[in-house]
Amino acid sequence: MRNYLKLLRFLKDYKRLFGIAVGAMLIASAFRIFELSMLAPIIDRIFNQKPIIPPNQLPDFLSGIVQYLNELDPAVLFRTMPFVILLGLVVKHGFIYLYEYLMNDVTQRVMRDIRLGLYMKIQHLSLDYFSKKRTGELMSRITYDVGIIENAVSYGVTDLFVQSFTILGFVLTVLVIHFKAAVIIFFVVPMIIWPMIAIGKKLRKLARSSQERMADINSLLLETISGIKIVKAFSTESYEIERFRVKSHDFYKLFMKRVKRLKLMAPITELFGALCAIIMFLWLGRQVLEQQLSFGIFMLFFACMMSMISPIKKLGNVNAMVQQALSANDRIHDILEQEPTVQEKKDAIALPVISRGIRLNNVSFRYEQNTDKVLREIELDIQVGHMVAIVGPTGTGKSTLVNLIPRFYDPVSGTVTIDDINLRDVTLRSLRTQIGIVTQETFLFNDTIRANISYGTLNVSDDKIEQAARQAYAHRFITQLPQGYDTVIGERGFRLSGGEKQRLAIARAILKNPPILILDEATSQLDSESERYVQDALNQLMQGRTVIAIAHRLSTIKKADKIVVLEVGKIVGAGRHDELMDSCDLYRRLHETQFQM
Repeated sequence: MRNYLKLLRFLKDYKRLFGIAVGAMLIASAFRIFELSMLAPIIDRIFNQKPIIPPNQLPDFLSGIVQYLNELDPAVLFRTMPFVILLGLVVKHGFIYLYEYLMNDVTQRVMRDIRLGLYMKIQHLSLDYFSKKRTGELMSRITYDVGIIENAVSYGVTDLFVQSFTILGFVLTVLVIHFKAAVIIFFVVPMIIWPMIAIGKKLRKLARSSQERMADINSLLLETISGIKIVKAFSTESYEIERFRVKSHDFYKLFMKRVKRLKLMAPITELFGALCAIIMFLWLGRQVLEQQLSFGIFMLFFACMMSMISPIKKLGNVNAMVQQALSANDRIHDILEQEPTVQEKKDAIALPVISRGIRLNNVSFRYEQNTDKVLREIELDIQVGHMVAIVGPTGTGKSTLVNLIPRFYDPVSGTVTIDDINLRDVTLRSLRTQIGIVTQETFLFNDTIRANISYGTLNVSDDKIEQAARQAYAHRFITQLPQGYDTVIGERGFRLSGGEKQRLAIARAILKNPPILILDEATSQLDSESERYVQDALNQLMQGRTVIAIAHRLSTIKKADKIVVLEVGKIVGAGRHDELMDSCDLYRRLHETQFQM
């Protein structure tokens, strides 16, 4: 029940609209019951021209209606009945249209809010969350899981109210017509409901497994499509097709298990409904033959009994739909209830522009509890306007160290400060607007070159974009493209070379004009010619800024104001190039290894 209330909580912002829709549903359902209740006895009265014989226990106000109909001339009823039926149909379908439109409106508003809420939460979660979750899985929750909830809200909630009210109306009708005969319903309905509940519980488990399989499929699709160049380079198309076939078949098997159980509901409902109808036919049919009950009343009772079968079947489908939606709801709330590990204080201040420097004071860091520390007791001063290079073997924590400065992560102990202000005390926006980052894996959007360069910098003129491109040595190759700055470069800049993508990233950083610049091995994967262009662009970018550079090629950082040498998460040396060649064995080995090759 708690999970179901969590599902219905999505409707809370649209209670008024939902209430109007439910009201329209109830009126439409009441007209349907009224049509059936009146039609059979009146038609019997018109064509058989015999009085309607109700059961003895009929309430006084209904007995009065029956007496009035019996007193009317059948010819008058014959002329009046079509217009009454037509008017009833117009009103009924008017309310049906109203509630269906409103329910679809409510559903789409709710889906819009859920998708937006999920996307907002994903945008605000810390980076460590994404190291544990696959991109395809998160995409699956926004698309596939939300789609399941959409069905539950759009059709499930509608049918829950409509069919429940319809069943209630028919039950009251048969109770009024023949109380003793109607009592059998209270024995038959539990026999139908119990297997529906049991099947629904199993469907919920299968739904969760199906959703996980769909997440696997989405993850595989994302990986293989974005990495199609590697797939083709290694001729692994058949291998990837087989992987996709296996995952797709796993989803198929789970889906068919759901179908097998879902389709059991219809025959179970039909079987018990038919059993009930046979008993009623034999019992009340005898009363009609003995003229204790009119044929019209008998047909009304029988029609009401049979009309309950369809709503009960639909409620079974609603239960199945809701169970699947509850599973999707759990997965969606798994994201919505996540809290970012890097949080901004409520009273956080805006960070002034850096004027003195950055300090890491006794900083240690680990990615997860009960794992070894990646950084240990780091002490590091970075003066404003200086270039500090960080070097060391692979896996020593270089990228982790620089990721602490923009607060992508928080240290488990120690502090990171800018101008003696603890980064935990400042707003993330004011901190990150002062930092520009150029990494070895440049990410570009499937948009124009102009949009990629100006990304994150609002209301910037074309002249400034071009100026940034010129400083990044990118203007020349941009103008040679078919649409120049308006060329769409494809997903992740697929149409550009590595050096061209890197220069666009540098142009983006130049346009942002940050006082602090982080370079994470920005030239390590480039050929010699591309590296020359990119290095010239970086030299333009670094002028007048505080620079923290992770260096793979030591030749690029010889002129750094300070070189920090990391080994197994600890600083084992710090100083200028000449000093480290004399004092740091690790740095000297790294230098000799590179320049003796």
